[in-house]
Amino acid sequence: MESMDARESMDYKSFYERVGARNGWDFSSVKAIAEGVAWDYAKVVQSRCKASDTLLDIGTGGGELLLRIADAAGQLVGIDHAAGMVETARRNAEREKRQNVRFMQIDAEDALPFPDASFDVVCCRHAPFRADESGRVLKPGGVLVTQQVGEGDKRNLAQAFGRGRSEATTGSLMRKYAAELNAAGFVDVQCFQYDADEYYATAEDLIFLLKHAPIIPGFGERDEDFAVLERFVADNRSDKGIRTNSERSLIIANKKL
Repeated sequence: MESMDARESMDYKSFYERVGARNGWDFSSVKAIAEGVAWDYAKVVQSRCKASDTLLDIGTGGGELLLRIADAAGQLVGIDHAAGMVETARRNAEREKRQNVRFMQIDAEDALPFPDASFDVVCCRHAPFRADESGRVLKPGGVLVTQQVGEGDKRNLAQAFGRGRSEATTGSLMRKYAAELNAAGFVDVQCFQYDADEYYATAEDLIFLLKHAPIIPGFGERDEDFAVLERFVADNRSDKGIRTNSERSLIIANKKL
């Protein structure tokens, strides 16, 4: 990827439009580091799996998580509501020659098209899920692991653009999901949070994120967005990269035996 930072004049809008022409997206190419992260989500999910398990990943995106942990379980199924995401995930799986991973286009906010007690583990990262349906498709004694984006995530970006930051109190989504899981009959519902410093290597990496993640509503639809972004990059550049924050919550819950 040619670096815009090396150019005297940065054409953010042009790069944004080139990104928009892609079919699906893959965040594995985005260069960013975070300081203060309290857990590795993939390792948390892996640690709950046995080699014979079946695993369902809700909101699988480009399948990056499942392909990273494919050896942790016997059969893994990733679902996403976006056709472009599923196509990207299938291409990634074919490239890595993974036979125990499959991907399906399914909206997890509807009833899941799987029989009762189909999975040993259900995981969900940065996507909505239904506690009742997750509990239905889990086997007795199965585990659900979900990581969600906190309300204070990317707060300096939201402040710069004047839109995008949730008015909800930090942790409200985590508490909502915890309450729903308890109501659905889950036990030992554990909740965790962190707020880490995050640094994006280049302006392109940040544009890629804003294009494909719901951080700034309608990013790129207003011409002034690119001037705002250019000022943001200048104001938040450091030796480590372009600074923002990553706020995350984690819930681990068990289905009754």
